[in-house]
Amino acid sequence: MADHVSGKWLQRAGLAQRTGCNLETIRYYERIGMMPDPPRTASGYRIYDDSHVARLRFILRARELGFAIEQIRGLLDLVDCGAQTCAEVKERTERHLADVRAKIADLRRIEKVLASTAALCSGDEVPECPVLDALAS
Repeated sequence: MADHVSGKWLQRAGLAQRTGCNLETIRYYERIGMMPDPPRTASGYRIYDDSHVARLRFILRARELGFAIEQIRGLLDLVDCGAQTCAEVKERTERHLADVRAKIADLRRIEKVLASTAALCSGDEVPECPVLDALAS
């Protein structure tokens, strides 16, 4: 491959810029095998194409939606093997949705306890504190 990088190829910094992803994050995804090894120029520069951009955007969007690395890896494996079915992807998504809903319920319980505990606190410059008492009990 020539050293000249045409308009259809990007170096890692260009990939980062096009996707809004940090360079170190791209390196991490490459190191753990979520991003395929890109081809290199004759001088050894990694070069990326639109398929790398699309894959990285997929990973980033899945992370934004709270999917764990292993869950994303599973989705990518389905896509890479051409074995995905809408039913399989839906089942995985619904499992993740159930986890998200459980976390939301936990956060609502935590919010309620913190709000009621904070309401008991006068905020005065005194050593007695209902928040600390609640945490200790």
